[in-house]
Amino acid sequence: MLNRSPFERFYKNPILKRTDIPYFCNSVFNTAACMFRNEYLLLLRIEDLEGRSHLTIARSKDGINFIVDKKPWIVPSHDPDYEPYERYGVEDPRITQIEETYYITYTAFGPFGARIGIGKTEDFKKFERISLATEVDNKDGVLFPEKFNEEYVLITRPGGFGGQRGDIWISFSPDLIYWGKSRLLMRHTPGGWSSGKLGASIPPVKTEEGWLLFYHGVRETGSGRIYRVGAALLDLEKPHKVIGHTQHFVLGPEELYERVGDVPNVVFPCGAILEEDGTIKVYYGVADTAIAMATAKIDDIIRLCLSPYAK
Repeated sequence: MLNRSPFERFYKNPILKRTDIPYFCNSVFNTAACMFRNEYLLLLRIEDLEGRSHLTIARSKDGINFIVDKKPWIVPSHDPDYEPYERYGVEDPRITQIEETYYITYTAFGPFGARIGIGKTEDFKKFERISLATEVDNKDGVLFPEKFNEEYVLITRPGGFGGQRGDIWISFSPDLIYWGKSRLLMRHTPGGWSSGKLGASIPPVKTEEGWLLFYHGVRETGSGRIYRVGAALLDLEKPHKVIGHTQHFVLGPEELYERVGDVPNVVFPCGAILEEDGTIKVYYGVADTAIAMATAKIDDIIRLCLSPYAK
């Protein structure tokens, strides 16, 4: 049987559900991921019973069976510099390691809209906020794990709310606070599988061929939106330059747990871990209700990005 996707879903998906959280909540979804002290670590977005999101850590020895902390780790701030902008929740985290520091980007959601927040930790105990890096409306922020010419590089998705266009942009900063030199990185394609809007999914993964970037694309249909995942390769020295991308999505909602939930027809990855054998484990939210995991060979993804039909 032909398989249109290079990904293989874990046979016991979803790997984390509401019932796996050791306190009352509505749902768990859209998790960041990293390795920390020889453990797989997920930073879960959990929606409470009031509809506000916070972030909680889960840990695993095998990347499949996770133990969730008994209380949240990152909650909306009471600091007056942040509180108005995080009042409705902190959402959709990503983790990028630069040297010994783990930087966490997240969506700060408040009465004025969505902004991208940046914080850091070295031990996953203490979390220090650094900045609100964007104005509203902006989300899907991911940091590169390396600096370029002594500058940090951030991918974002300004717009995309209320039917507005939403494309992927790239910006540069000397200090993670002040951002500029912004330019368009990728735009959605009218009439295609990502004709509604785009957004970066997982922090770029360095390969010999280029920076591998997974992104989600949204298509508007007569019965609602469909969230699917594509991949692109960015130049190793010039991260604003796209050198290839997949012609079609590489992961989309097919299984019942991806089709049915609080927000149907959604696969939404925020974290991945590259294993030594070249397998990439992608952790993704399903239908804004649970978390699933799928694996692929990274070489297969790169091949799709560089195929003559992909450009």
